[in-house]
Amino acid sequence: MAERGGKRQGSGRKKGTPNKSTAELKKLAQVYTQDALDALAKILKDDKQPASARVSAANALLDRAFGKPTQAITGGDEDERPLAISVIENIIVDPANKNT
Repeated sequence: MAERGGKRQGSGRKKGTPNKSTAELKKLAQVYTQDALDALAKILKDDKQPASARVSAANALLDRAFGKPTQAITGGDEDERPLAISVIENIIVDPANKNT
C-alpha cells in the first residue's frame, strides 16, 4: 500500500521561483508605491490628523525604510523571565528492560 501524507520528493515550487498567482498583483500594486509613501508622509506631517493616524503613518514609513523591529519572546517563569534551556539530554530507552 502506498504511503500517505507528507511532502513528495521534487513536488512544489522550486526555491527562488516567483509565485505566479500573486506576481501580477504585486507588479500592479508596485506602481502606487510612491503615491502610498507620499500619502503616509502627508498624514504624518498633518497636525489636523488624529495622533493615532500620525503614529500609524510614522510606523508604516519606518517599517518600510528599515524593516520591522524584532519582537522579544515573552512568557516564562512566574517573574516573567524567559525560561533558559540548560541541558538537552538524549536518553535511549531499551523497551525490553522494564527497569528504565
